[in-house]
Amino acid sequence: MKMSHEEYIEKQRKRAAEVASGMLDGSIHYLEGAIKLSSLRFEVGLPENDSDFLAFTCVSSEIDHLPIGAPRQYWSKEALERHEPEMQQSIEWAKEVSLSECKSIVARFNA
Repeated sequence: MKMSHEEYIEKQRKRAAEVASGMLDGSIHYLEGAIKLSSLRFEVGLPENDSDFLAFTCVSSEIDHLPIGAPRQYWSKEALERHEPEMQQSIEWAKEVSLSECKSIVARFNA
């Protein structure tokens, strides 16, 4: 059965709420979640300047040089160790600039 555009948007909104919820409860790495929410920005049927999703686009652009997600497996142990302090600082910074937006996405789309 083919999915309608509205059904697709609803599915992506639920996915955004799941990711944001996981970021809040710690089951999804905060920076990985930020990257995912940034990528969902154009899939949830909102204006591209939606402030909740723009926060994660900002975070994503600031951390794109770090070993996050699937590419992490290709980094050497030494490089991972060298970047760990910056990773921790980036998590703290990302939460400072996007935690309220994360909560907002959960509230908006968690049906």
